[in-house]
Amino acid sequence: MRDDPRLTDLVQTSLPRREIEGTASQYLAFHDETRGGSVEKRRQHYAHMVNNFYDLMTDFYEFGWGQAFHFAPRHRGESLAASLARHEFFLALTLGLRPGVRVLDVGCGVGGPMRAIARLSGATIVGINNNDYQVRRAVEQTRAAGLDHLCTVVKGDFMAISPDDRPYDAVYAIEATCHAPDKAKLFSALLRVMRPGACFAGYEWCLTPRYDPGDAGHRAIKSGIEEGAALPELVGFDGVLDPLTRAGFDVVESRDLAPTADPETPWYDPLAARIALRGFHHSRAGRAFTNVAVRGLELIRVAPRGATAVSTFLNRAADAIVRGGETGIFTPMFYFLARKPA
Repeated sequence: MRDDPRLTDLVQTSLPRREIEGTASQYLAFHDETRGGSVEKRRQHYAHMVNNFYDLMTDFYEFGWGQAFHFAPRHRGESLAASLARHEFFLALTLGLRPGVRVLDVGCGVGGPMRAIARLSGATIVGINNNDYQVRRAVEQTRAAGLDHLCTVVKGDFMAISPDDRPYDAVYAIEATCHAPDKAKLFSALLRVMRPGACFAGYEWCLTPRYDPGDAGHRAIKSGIEEGAALPELVGFDGVLDPLTRAGFDVVESRDLAPTADPETPWYDPLAARIALRGFHHSRAGRAFTNVAVRGLELIRVAPRGATAVSTFLNRAADAIVRGGETGIFTPMFYFLARKPA
């Protein structure tokens, strides 16, 4: 398994070549009303939809973004990598992670944040992920990093997580619970695996109070983000806080961290930049270049059929995310801290 995917490696290992085009078509159908797509269908078949999505896009994300698939508010003079690490470490410090503390990472992806937090804190972390390909990537990368004594990755659906003999001392989620079809059900499941008094902290993708459902442009942005990130439905802040309360958590604090970014480098800047000397792959120009290159590789049969379709819908998603950030109607970093009653 490679640590730095090359352009010619994209979508070569997540699925057999013959399945790329069909999987992309199946995924896009969940968001296409003319093909029966709907919020209810996405909720009902969320596991299939999300697995299709991550089978298709994991290599693209690693190629363009690295091993931490999330955003972060950047401070003046701060690099993107530094902001991502600081965003992760904020959760670790908030939860008081340290050696001997047992932690659950909900939707750990390929494990980049999990490994960074384990290095910082020395805590023992269990990451849960329902995508076979990402689990394999996370296990291999964790072993290569020499952190398999602290980090364990398990294949499983976080909607159906079961308690074991050792409850968790802390739980965190980084832009992962947005995939849940029923947040109250998910949060109730997490509450059951936590010790009394333990805390749950996370970042959630949300619509902000600026979102106007009567505005066609706003609705288009919302739909584009949902399609581009395998979301059943984007919700507002109350769509996170109310389920936490109904599940039995005490909400300690919550706020949108997007306004804390420096105005000159908003959280969506890496996707919006026309030219980026660093992180070219995920800039607007870099994404356009990648899309053209993938199309060429597909034409000469180096890349499999359907690779261009994947690159194109990820570009559409990035544009929708940027518009959501520019208009202020969307944030990927609604922060919350909740405690299980003692």
